[in-house]
Amino acid sequence: MDRKIEKKTWNAKRILTIAGIAALVLLIAFSIYFTSGKSKLDVEVDRLTISEIKKGPFQEFIPVNGVVMPLSTIYLDAIEGGRVEEKYAEDGAKLKKGDPILKLSNTDLELSLANQQTAVFNVFTQMQISHDQAQQNTNGRLQTKAEVENALKEATRVYQLDKSLYAQKAIGLQEYQAAANAYEYAQRRKVLTYEILKQDTLSTRKQEQQSKESYAKMNSILELMKKKVADLVVRAPVDGQLTSLDAEIGQNKNKGEHLGQIDVLSGFKVRVGVEEHYISRVFTGLMGDCQIGEKTYKLVIKKVFTQVTAGQFQVDMAFVGEVPSGIRKGQTLQVRLALSDQTTALLLPKGGFYQQTGGNWIFKVSEDGKRAYKVNIQINRQSPDYYELTTGLIEGDKVITSSYENFGDIQELILKK
Repeated sequence: MDRKIEKKTWNAKRILTIAGIAALVLLIAFSIYFTSGKSKLDVEVDRLTISEIKKGPFQEFIPVNGVVMPLSTIYLDAIEGGRVEEKYAEDGAKLKKGDPILKLSNTDLELSLANQQTAVFNVFTQMQISHDQAQQNTNGRLQTKAEVENALKEATRVYQLDKSLYAQKAIGLQEYQAAANAYEYAQRRKVLTYEILKQDTLSTRKQEQQSKESYAKMNSILELMKKKVADLVVRAPVDGQLTSLDAEIGQNKNKGEHLGQIDVLSGFKVRVGVEEHYISRVFTGLMGDCQIGEKTYKLVIKKVFTQVTAGQFQVDMAFVGEVPSGIRKGQTLQVRLALSDQTTALLLPKGGFYQQTGGNWIFKVSEDGKRAYKVNIQINRQSPDYYELTTGLIEGDKVITSSYENFGDIQELILKK
């Protein structure tokens, strides 16, 4: 008799199929969880820098390097070219105004001076000769004038006498007419003599004036030539220290060539180089400070040079109030240049996190200190130590400010002690 065999519901094949499907579902679920949910990473707290957001005074400033320079510098150039004949001072010497530094020789210039001196002497001599001749001519004219006046006086006496005698019929008409003619001639001669003397005087004065002007002009040229020769001796224009002297005995220097400079030692300034993208924010009157030893000294911008070279422009800063003692030309100072007034702001300490986040987000530590998660932030200005925080965090929040280089795309950190 046949026996009915009942079919098993959970056979091995079915069980394996269900297990495979379940494993696949779990695999997909885990994959979805880890790709769409928050990825986490365990991190040792000791390897992190955790900073607190605080409210405090904030001033935007940038660190720049400055070089100490004399308050003013006078450049020495060769006014006249020549050969270096003597050196009276060496580089670094402290000089008084007018002290000789070096002497140049220029034979052409010295010969021109000698020729000009000769020309001036010749003009002066000729002027003296002309003056003597004019004086002699004047004396002759004056003598002629005296003779004419005397002749007129005599002709007048004879004319008046003959006129009286002619009226009395004592002399004839011919004798009277001769006396009248002589009288009229003497009068005309007097007028002519006076006119000649007047013209001679005017001519003499004009000639003397021209001679004086010519002499004065040539004498002025002579004085200029003397000054040119005197300029062959280069002297200190002000009290100060001689620096950058570039001249050796026997060396030829062209007119206008740079010889050296005089540094005025009455004070110092600081020449500072600033990156060019700050050029619109830097102007005269901005303040800064520098640390020398244990003291801080204030400085103020006095001059801005807008020319950009190698990505930088320069400014001159002067000390305000106390000037540090012992500083020297060429000394380098670390200057903090303030770009804003001091205000109260939320302060986010600087750190390595900025390189990965660009200041757009940061890991904020939870209140229990066991985890840290991403929050978006907004940064405005910055100083060497802090960022000015505008949104995203409040005073008292704690954040991770060390580098995020090893975190990748992690969304949440599990903080382990």
